[in-house]
Amino acid sequence: MKKQAEESKHDKFVRLAEARTNKIIDTLQLLGNCSNTSVYEYTQDEVEEIFQAIEQELREAKKKFTKVEAEKSTRFSLSKRKG
Repeated sequence: MKKQAEESKHDKFVRLAEARTNKIIDTLQLLGNCSNTSVYEYTQDEVEEIFQAIEQELREAKKKFTKVEAEKSTRFSLSKRKG
C-alpha cells in the first residue's frame, strides 16, 4: 500500500487539525446538552470545575504550539459529592 500520495507535512497538519478541532467542537456541543435542567441536576461548583479543567487543557495545548513545555495531561473527574 502506498502512503496518501506523499502528503506534505502541512497537508497532514491541516487534515488532522481540522478533524480534531471539529471533534472537540462536537464534544463541547454535547457537553452543553448537559445543561438541560429537566434532565440533569448539577451545582454551579460542578460547572465551574468542568470549565476550569477544559480551560487548563486549552492553555496546555496552546503552550505546545509556542514551543513551551507543557505538563502531562491528566484525566478529568468531578470531585466526589459530599453528603
